[in-house]
Amino acid sequence: MMKFRFRRQGADPQREKLKQELFAFNKTVEHGFPNQPSALAFDPELRIMAIGTRSGAVKIYGAPGVEFTGLHRDTATVTQMQFLPGQGRLLTLLDDSSLHLWEVVHHNGCAHLEEALSFQLPSRPGFDGASGPPGLARITVVLLLGASDMAALGTEGGSVFFLDVPNLTLLEGQTLSPDEVLRSVPDDYRCGKALGPVESLQGHLRDPTKILIGYSRGLLVIWNQAAQCADRIFLGNQQLESLCWERSGSTLVSSHSDGSYAIWSADASRCPVTQPTAATMPYGPFPCKAINKILWRNCESGGHFIIFSGGMPRASYGDRHCVSVLRAETLVTLDFTSRIIDFFTVHSMRPEDEFDEPQALAVLLEEELVVLDLQTPGWPTVPAPYLAPLHSSAITCSAHVANVPAKLWSRIVSAGEQQSPTPTSSASSWPITGGRNLAQEPTQRGLLLTGHEDGTVRFWDASGVALQPLYKLSTAGLFQTDCEHTDSLTQAAEDDWPPFRKVGCFDPYSDDPRLGVQKVVLCKYTAQMVVAGTAGQVLVLELSDVPSEQAVSVASVDLLQDREGFTWKGHERLSPHTEPLLWPAGFQPRVLVQCLPPAAITAITLHTEWSLVAFGTSHGFGLFDYQRKSPVLARRLLHSIAAPLCPRCTLHPNDSLAMEGPLSRVKSLKKSLRQSFRRIRKSRVSGKKRATNATSKLQEANAQLAEQACPHDMEMTPVQRRIEPRSADDSLSGVVRCLYFADTFLRDATHHGPTMWAGTNSGSVFAYALEVPAAAAGSEKWPERVVEAVLGKEVQLMHRAPVVAIAVLDGHGRPLPEPYEASRDLAQAPDMQGGHAVLIASEEQFKVFTLPKVSAKTKFKLTAHEGCRVRKVALATFASVACEDYAETCLACLTNLGDVHVFSVPGLRPQVHYSCIRKEDISGIASCVFTRHGQGFYLISPSEFERFSLSARNITEPLCSLDIYWPHDSAHASRRPQESLKLSQANGTPGIVLAPRSHNRSPNPIHNKGTDTLELPEATLSPMSIDSATSADTTLDMTGDVTVEDVKDFLGSSEESEKNLRNLAEDEARAILIK
Repeated sequence: MMKFRFRRQGADPQREKLKQELFAFNKTVEHGFPNQPSALAFDPELRIMAIGTRSGAVKIYGAPGVEFTGLHRDTATVTQMQFLPGQGRLLTLLDDSSLHLWEVVHHNGCAHLEEALSFQLPSRPGFDGASGPPGLARITVVLLLGASDMAALGTEGGSVFFLDVPNLTLLEGQTLSPDEVLRSVPDDYRCGKALGPVESLQGHLRDPTKILIGYSRGLLVIWNQAAQCADRIFLGNQQLESLCWERSGSTLVSSHSDGSYAIWSADASRCPVTQPTAATMPYGPFPCKAINKILWRNCESGGHFIIFSGGMPRASYGDRHCVSVLRAETLVTLDFTSRIIDFFTVHSMRPEDEFDEPQALAVLLEEELVVLDLQTPGWPTVPAPYLAPLHSSAITCSAHVANVPAKLWSRIVSAGEQQSPTPTSSASSWPITGGRNLAQEPTQRGLLLTGHEDGTVRFWDASGVALQPLYKLSTAGLFQTDCEHTDSLTQAAEDDWPPFRKVGCFDPYSDDPRLGVQKVVLCKYTAQMVVAGTAGQVLVLELSDVPSEQAVSVASVDLLQDREGFTWKGHERLSPHTEPLLWPAGFQPRVLVQCLPPAAITAITLHTEWSLVAFGTSHGFGLFDYQRKSPVLARRLLHSIAAPLCPRCTLHPNDSLAMEGPLSRVKSLKKSLRQSFRRIRKSRVSGKKRATNATSKLQEANAQLAEQACPHDMEMTPVQRRIEPRSADDSLSGVVRCLYFADTFLRDATHHGPTMWAGTNSGSVFAYALEVPAAAAGSEKWPERVVEAVLGKEVQLMHRAPVVAIAVLDGHGRPLPEPYEASRDLAQAPDMQGGHAVLIASEEQFKVFTLPKVSAKTKFKLTAHEGCRVRKVALATFASVACEDYAETCLACLTNLGDVHVFSVPGLRPQVHYSCIRKEDISGIASCVFTRHGQGFYLISPSEFERFSLSARNITEPLCSLDIYWPHDSAHASRRPQESLKLSQANGTPGIVLAPRSHNRSPNPIHNKGTDTLELPEATLSPMSIDSATSADTTLDMTGDVTVEDVKDFLGSSEESEKNLRNLAEDEARAILIK
């Protein structure tokens, strides 16, 4: 006989509607630098830039806030990209030799980046001019010709194919084979080795019928496409790497594998040229590495720029990543810390202009993007308004500060401007300015703080789509390290030739791992912050608008209190400078607190109203008064829990208020009955050991029948998993996981006061009552009385699960405001009439205890119900989209499975849950940070933060427009989709646009009647993020409704019907993830 217990009525329709107005999950934007970039392109007309990655992502950037993102269906490396100038279209080449045409299109009132067509070069034997293997048909280089309606494809077999770009179809009878080229060269050159792959294709700016073709062997050919003949032949014998055609077409520049480059004269003579007019090896005469790419740009003021990558001496500097800029007698070797992907110059592309006049040089590296201003003397770098490398030093921690006051914001921005050596005139010359950002100015300013391995803390403007660097704080200068000696050696080496110039900010190497930042806390009302590090250092800093020279006070706190028999075998503490140091404007250190032993700081909290900072390590926790510069408390936790404790919670033995009273016998009786029922339940479970497959299937069938028979308006009690208690002998049981300050009721129900709470890895919670002397009104002098801390409560959770977070709720169930929020009327004052409660979140459950008696009020067993563990917890305010005045404070948590759950407070009722991060992405889960308004950040790669929103109202996403022009093209019109099938995604997760193309001559509904041009209305973008572009997530729908297999099945059916097409074009229905 089956028994059911009914708990409460089913879902309330009004509550469900309210949930939809409060909660919605969206992955909105990716902040930072694209992970593993592989290709670069620039549109000089629209002033937009595209970056392709190894995972197949395509990202287009314009002015700050203008971003588009797309993703190829196959995970393949993007090797080359070409913009169709002014059209908002992009041609990409993958490493599988497939071509893809992307467009910024307008559909159903929304503009987005969409893949329109794809093309695969056939690899039939003999098709490439020889009967060789299929690999000879691999595309090596792509060149857009004329008005970008035709493209030339160079292949590994030496052939050049011509492609109709609007339809991505091969042009019949125009293929240029290597045999046809060899007919124009002398016999002695023809009898040598093969021409090899096509290494470079260059077009003539003023004569689109001419193509400069460079073969790997060194042969250069100016091919006349109109006359189908070779105009000029240059018989080079050195292996070719790159080509550049000077603007007028009279000069060619070729770079080679031996580190040399040659200049060839392209006059009217048709005789084959055997020798260049000039050849040089810039860093010779010793063997050098290949010059991979070279550019020639002329100037009206005289002289010309020669810019090339590589060419460094193999023995001395073969491991350097360099771009050399040469103009007249000036040579600068730009030395980067990561591999060079590609580079371009921003210059005039109008055919009527006589000179290039380069304005800027943009270099895409594996870890950052560097832009140099070529019009300013000294060629300084241009600060990037976005795409800054978050991982210039490895990120070790992060924190978010919401609603930053305008005064503090301006002070931080001012301090950051004083740090930048770039002149103000150059700071405004960012060359990538295409598109328009249509997003409204943010109503509040948000700061994202990142702590790094080298001891720096970086401040980022996280108010909008573009994550802009504001200020960098370095703590390494306070300590004595070996960096000064290293810098002197580096400087001595850089005085020699070549003239190296260090460029870029990516520096993955730390001078001392002990400098690593573990925790960061900032008080936005007093401009004070605390930075805690790996070697137990806790640094209290204060913002100053002017430089100062001062010594930093140093204090030590021994957490073990001279415990006998303990030997610290870890790293030594950092040695601070004792003499006065010069500190620039910005955050300047005031007090350094050194924990002993010097273990890494695991938790920290700051209360500026009381001038107290609390910190914890794996050995215990301490409390420090940084105003009086004196320690208040040091509590040792190392193996401090030896005696067995009761299964629910234990209070401090001196806490007579909680242990005495008329209800003590009733509580004891209830506890005995509860334990008796638990023993009976356990005995029943242990007696039923018939766990066979047949029984399991029978139980599942019975459960399904029971669900069908159960009324829909009733709900059964969920089955709970049995969770075994953790061992008390764990060596990590003393790790402090969280610290918290609160003004609440701890000693009795009538008097409230300052308290400090500490949660440990063994499920212990310690609550201390603090005696904080108040300063006299109007007096800046602090009283001489010291702060005192007395242990008031000690709670032990049942399963000893680590305590993740602690928060005190007032009488109305609201979290207590931050320091100075209530006193400065910046937040609603808390209810201090009594009835406070403390919310304790462990890895397994959430529990609310009443204060001051610390009796259980309500709980939710997340591990028992969901089978997961809590990793991150935050209290957030969710505003309604329907009513501006309505908002709820809820508890948001991230689990080890990557799911985000939202619970009501203080009732702890589940509201919504979403799949956010892949459960295999451990670093992403560990790096997650929630904001106070229902958003979050987590690392999807070492260089990128994914931003997501749980709030239906508070969403930060790109809203932008792009003014584009497409020439009238009937073929283009015929291939535009009449309908796009869009699979809607639950909870606002990234959508899929399935856009099958029609090959008939149906009219394009987007065309304007009676015009010869296709004009798009102003495109408003609301793109969403693609998690799979960088974190290799293969799940397209975060809720599991649409899977990759479903999409492949859909795509496979359309491919079967079109596999007999002449051009063998595949992927006729593309799955596009919108950003």
